[in-house]
Formats: sequence, C-alpha cells, structure tokens
Amino acid sequence: MALDLLAPTAGMTAEQVEDEINRGARFIVYQWAISVVIMSFKRNTGVIYVKPGESPAVRSLPYTLISVFLGWWGIPWGFIYTPQVIYKNLNGGTDVTPFVLQAVRANKPPPIQFS
Repeated sequence: MALDLLAPTAGMTAEQVEDEINRGARFIVYQWAISVVIMSFKRNTGVIYVKPGESPAVRSLPYTLISVFLGWWGIPWGFIYTPQVIYKNLNGGTDVTPFVLQAVRANKPPPIQFS
C-alpha cells in the first residue's frame, strides 16, 4: 500500500507547505495494531499533518489507544506488534516530512518565463 504523501497538503501551495515546515510543522505516519485470537494486524496510518507547536506524541494517541485495547489479543503476534506500535507512536511516529516536501516540490509548476 503506497502512502499518498500529498493528501494532507490539499489546498496548500508549495510555498505554504514549505513555510509551515520552516515554522515547525511535520508530516507523520503512525501505526496501529489489532488482533483477533490467531490473526494480528499492524498497519500504518496515512500521512498526518502535525501543526507547528503541536506534539506528535499527542496526535498519536487515538492509534496508540486502539492498539492498547485491541492489539494484545493475538497469539503470538499481538504480544510482539503492540509494544512496537506503542513505542513508535509515543516517540513521535515516523517523520515523513522530507518525502512530503520532495513530493510537493516535484509537483510545483515551473516558473513562468517571459520572452
């Protein structure tokens, strides 16, 4: 499954995205785990925009809580995936800001040239 890196930047120009990043915004991917007896799933969220000054760990709480309550119940992977997910999320998730910035810059229209 490919992540849509540009989804959180919809409606923003490349300059606005770069300005937000320079002010401290980040684009983060979190994980969640769910288990049902013999099946366990560990998945990534989409790219999530974390505003400047906002804590990435706090933004991870919904996914972390899902994992805390629903991740442990699979044998054996629930006991393996759940601590991994909790640790990664509470440490800020996976920062994909450089990749988002690169994707935004790649979609930037070329400068207008006057002859």
